[in-house]
Amino acid sequence: MLEALTYPFFQKALTAGLLTGFTGSYYGVFVVQRKISFIGSGLAHAAFGGVALGLLLGVEPLLTAVPFTILVAIAIVYLQKYTQLAADALIGVLFALSVALGIIFLAVKTQYTSDAYSYLFGSILTVNDQEIVISLLLSLVTVLTFFKLWARWAYSTFDVELAGADKVPIEFDNVILILLISVTIVISIKIVGIILISAYLVIPPASARLISSSFGSMTVISVLIGMLSSVMGIMFSYILDLPSGAIIVITQTMIFFVIVLISLIKKNKK
Repeated sequence: MLEALTYPFFQKALTAGLLTGFTGSYYGVFVVQRKISFIGSGLAHAAFGGVALGLLLGVEPLLTAVPFTILVAIAIVYLQKYTQLAADALIGVLFALSVALGIIFLAVKTQYTSDAYSYLFGSILTVNDQEIVISLLLSLVTVLTFFKLWARWAYSTFDVELAGADKVPIEFDNVILILLISVTIVISIKIVGIILISAYLVIPPASARLISSSFGSMTVISVLIGMLSSVMGIMFSYILDLPSGAIIVITQTMIFFVIVLISLIKKNKK
């Protein structure tokens, strides 16, 4: 195992895993607390349409996936505002449209597109320097939001009416939050894939919620679980020679059930 730490590809995988665990688990606390967990899966599948468009045009798929996913995210925000439909219904509609477009884009492309499978299932061991730099920049932006926006996001998460009465720019804040969640999803697709990306936005925050006494502690614990599970998952996948993305998600799920068990034991002792 120690020998693996000397390999550049393994070092890059660990770095990418830590950065993804940090950003995904940080934004995930708002996803879980606002009960919009479906948005992670919905936007990930929306990104599939953008990835397929990039493969069709012969350009870097992330360059088309980012604006494509952001457009879908903005459409969800504004359709929810101007219609009576709930967010999960709108996500379902746009998610189906994006997947359908993605299938058409891949069908139109006559050449074999093996890259599509790497985006569906992830490939953290092949992450390159450019992708790590992009993840690092996103992490730095995320740190800035903690000082500038976290308190406002938390306020409107727990009492949106009172936050509005206090002149918190709720709509602007929601757009910024969902844009950053969209970018996090697209960048993380390379690591765990489109199918599993929603795990980062749901499992660490849900685990943290079980043992947290405040939203602040929930945020910190969620980030720690996200980063720890990334490192453990990558190491387990190397030892067992199994797909990294799936092992990371299984590791997160095991941590979740351990915390559930501990919570139940504590509850029964009271």
